[in-house]
Amino acid sequence: MSPRFSTGLAALAGAFILSASFHVSAHHAFAAEFDADRNLDVKGDVTKLKWVNPHCWLYFDVKNTDGTLQNWGVEFGTPNQLANIGLTREDVKPGTEVRIKGYRSKNGGPYGYAVTVTLPDGRSFKTGGAQDAPGAQPTTGAR
Repeated sequence: MSPRFSTGLAALAGAFILSASFHVSAHHAFAAEFDADRNLDVKGDVTKLKWVNPHCWLYFDVKNTDGTLQNWGVEFGTPNQLANIGLTREDVKPGTEVRIKGYRSKNGGPYGYAVTVTLPDGRSFKTGGAQDAPGAQPTTGAR
């Protein structure tokens, strides 16, 4: 084997290891971003949905007591997990009123971790997927 080939192979292997470790470190645990002591229970109208891996995000406007609107964002589980429990993009399209129960973010902003989403027709879905979230249970098939 030529020295150029083995140097190139070593560089390629190193790049692969670095990219794999970056992806793993980029994924976070519930406790890293959310506060299990700060419950969240809010209603609002969906403004945007990000149906992406590793976590879906739902954004919605919540009316404050003074009548102003504040846009909130909550983390859901993975697209596959949500599909397995029967929640679709159509269920949470912009304009849909939702009730979110979960936990607030540690940064104090209008963000949180959704444990459940309840839709206008009364259906409720367990949307969280973090293994270390309070009361975490398998979500496949749960409603």
